[in-house]
Amino acid sequence: MKFMKFTLPAWVAAGLVAAAPASGADQFGNYDYYAQAEAPAPVEDAVPPVTLMPRAGVPDEDVYQLRAAAPQEAAFEEGATRYLETDFLKKRGIETYGFVDVGIGANAWGADWNGPITFNDRAWQAQMNQLYLINERVLKEDELSLGGRVDLLYGTDFLYTVAGGLDSAWNSGRYYGLAMPQLYGEVGTQELNVKFGHFYTLIGYEVVPATGNFFYTHAYTMQYGEPFTHTGVLGTWVPNDQLTIIGGVTNGWDNWDIGLPTPANPGTGQNSNAAFLGAITFSSADGSQALTLANSSGNEANGGVDPLSGNDFIGNRTVTSVVYTNEFTDKLTYVYQSDFGYAAYANDPALQNAAGPDGFYAPQGNQPGSAYWYGVNQYLFYNFTDSLIGGMRLEWFRDNNGYRVVSGLRDGSPGVGGYAGNLWAMTWGLNYLVGSNVIIRPELRYDWFSADEGWIDRGNGGEGTMPYGRLNEKNSQFYGGCDIIWQF
Repeated sequence: MKFMKFTLPAWVAAGLVAAAPASGADQFGNYDYYAQAEAPAPVEDAVPPVTLMPRAGVPDEDVYQLRAAAPQEAAFEEGATRYLETDFLKKRGIETYGFVDVGIGANAWGADWNGPITFNDRAWQAQMNQLYLINERVLKEDELSLGGRVDLLYGTDFLYTVAGGLDSAWNSGRYYGLAMPQLYGEVGTQELNVKFGHFYTLIGYEVVPATGNFFYTHAYTMQYGEPFTHTGVLGTWVPNDQLTIIGGVTNGWDNWDIGLPTPANPGTGQNSNAAFLGAITFSSADGSQALTLANSSGNEANGGVDPLSGNDFIGNRTVTSVVYTNEFTDKLTYVYQSDFGYAAYANDPALQNAAGPDGFYAPQGNQPGSAYWYGVNQYLFYNFTDSLIGGMRLEWFRDNNGYRVVSGLRDGSPGVGGYAGNLWAMTWGLNYLVGSNVIIRPELRYDWFSADEGWIDRGNGGEGTMPYGRLNEKNSQFYGGCDIIWQF
């Protein structure tokens, strides 16, 4: 079997589209990359840019959805076999493909739920996390054209990708459901285009589709600090081979068409949920380094309620992410990601640090009623062989006010939250590639929680108040899991 040389995962922000491929062979790469302005070097001598992802066969235009996948030293030239493709659809420029992701995981405490771990949340219960189907028409490279995409996700992960007013309305199951995380059209070329509809976020590094991540579990930043989807309009411009600019307007986090409630704090703009969404990506000339800055900012009902009127306070919610990737060698890759989030009127300002169950914890200097969260993830990947990749992730996530993290979001889970302090996680994993269609992902993970003293002084720290354990009484957790992805 002939192999092609690949090196690194793409991590450019959602909506990023590639410049012209450096060669005919390279155009099958899974991730957007930037060809140099000079004449392309021979394939055997070319240095693949950092934004290249090795799973061949996925259109360049949509590779951002796989930006956190394993950096592979080599991949099969033909990529995953697509069993759903037909000549009828291919002649019309329509791509049809998908995958199924099945796995199991458990914690060392013997608890029925895996604490704040969300996507694979049930302990010792096999889950079909994602049965994922994609239909799309990709924009032409240098010619004005129309495109679009529809994604369907069935499985236990549906819960985390539904949008208000769309797929949230037709799901009532506890464990399994159907989500439509993307439904959009496009017009333009791969260098300049406009996308309109429902699409994945630009924020962060890890993504929803299982094929787009190295690890089976997710980082706290992705699970609790970032939106999953948006609905709106995005424009993308690639002015040169090393710069991509994306910007547009959405209606907020994980929302299809639900407007803001009647505000308890009426004022200019408080009835509008129009939000900015944008990103800018820089790539080094040799492709060994890349940097993406992304931001989402707009009004949301962040949780604060006026006790007199019963109406929601409306306030700004902003999150900014930074992702930096460096290919140290052909085998060793480093990724840095950080998030900073802010929500105004996350609670009634009058209740900040008030006594009783309605009191809102805040450290010294906290703006009244506001909530903050931020964190840093660091990833290290090593290619042992063409088919075996090792990875390590170290994360620190700060939930400043106990506003974001919850031990279980699914019905029947503990649903305990409000952990004000620092959450840490260390994850070790492997990706083993079997042929061109199967990926096996075992992993081990250790989480621990360091609570703020002020939060402990408010009566927390005992049974029913901590993130882990049978009775939510533990401040740490050891977890092991494994999943298998079959692409079709």
